[in-house]
Amino acid sequence: MKTISDFNFQNKKALIRVDFNVPLDDQFIVTDATRIEAAKPTIDKIISDGGSVILMSHLGRPKGIEDEFSLKHIVDKVSEILKTDVKFVSDCIGEKAESAAQNLKPGEILLLENLRFYQEEEAGDVEFSKKLAKLGDIYVNDAFGTAHRAHASTTIIAQFFPNNKCFGLLMAKEIESLNKVLKNSEKPVTAVLGGSKVSSKITVIENILDKVDHMIIGGGMTFTFVKALGGNIGNSICEDDKLDLALEILRLAKEKNVDIHIPVDVVVANAFSNEAETKITDVTKIPDGWQGLDAGPKSLENFKKVILESKTILWNGPLGVFEMPNFANGTIELGNFIAEATKNGAFSLVGGGDSVAAVKQFGFEHKVSYVSTGGGAMLEMLEGKILPGIAAILD
Repeated sequence: MKTISDFNFQNKKALIRVDFNVPLDDQFIVTDATRIEAAKPTIDKIISDGGSVILMSHLGRPKGIEDEFSLKHIVDKVSEILKTDVKFVSDCIGEKAESAAQNLKPGEILLLENLRFYQEEEAGDVEFSKKLAKLGDIYVNDAFGTAHRAHASTTIIAQFFPNNKCFGLLMAKEIESLNKVLKNSEKPVTAVLGGSKVSSKITVIENILDKVDHMIIGGGMTFTFVKALGGNIGNSICEDDKLDLALEILRLAKEKNVDIHIPVDVVVANAFSNEAETKITDVTKIPDGWQGLDAGPKSLENFKKVILESKTILWNGPLGVFEMPNFANGTIELGNFIAEATKNGAFSLVGGGDSVAAVKQFGFEHKVSYVSTGGGAMLEMLEGKILPGIAAILD
């Protein structure tokens, strides 16, 4: 796996695909700069070699050229994080971009305008990729968040750099962390899968059953399994068309000697609201008119035992509706268990939008081994798919 560590960038222009698709408020202020900070080590290494950097990214889902999606809005934030004045050019291909790239001196950084102002980007257009490729000497892909898309700047462009393409440090770390779970894991391995739907996790479950010893099922998915097993789930969320699938997963797990852990008790509420009346019930005996919104104390005790005995932990999805304080306890406690296991030497990987949000909200970011920056890309890797953005560099 070639990374930027295999290259010396002295007097070279590095064309880096980054994922600066960051959230902005209505004043165009960046509200979460995690993705920009994550790209800094790669950029720093190139600059310290004596190279220059050309950054390309998308922002949002513009329909053509739309000012609100211009990357000019993030230039100040990128400059602040990289501790240098980042130059900006209001196009990503053509004369203007070529001239800005050509005039770049060693140590300088240029940010190109939003790639998605051109529909050719998402279409994976070869001519467009070729125009982008003209801007740099070495192509670096450091955008794990978009590695599952075969877009011009993430995949197609690589063919124009047959011997001068590599992964950035962030991308390399993502691949290494996922491989640590999927290929080189230390046993016992535990996967915690939460969230609301079995359907969105089914291929992940099928692919990782061969790789894990324990699987903890939490969140709304719980109730599809409980109902399939004949329990009463009251008004809890449930995918009625996935009951057979839930039983099939349990059968497969048994066949592969994987222990599946489902909550035994839950915090239920008489409405989907933080102000609702709550009580704790057996997960199979939820009264009508009540819905399960968090894991209960006995369930958490069971999960704690499993987590603390694990050497490799994958966490994808919360245990409850953590956005409401009254139903956040299960997710917070799970975070505490994983943090403790990590402190004791386990490798823990957190990924997927909701779990990443929970980890940040409750301060576990630096208490786990690695927090993935790519929700969709991580899920597809867990499903066993080869991501086009990764294949293009390895090719």
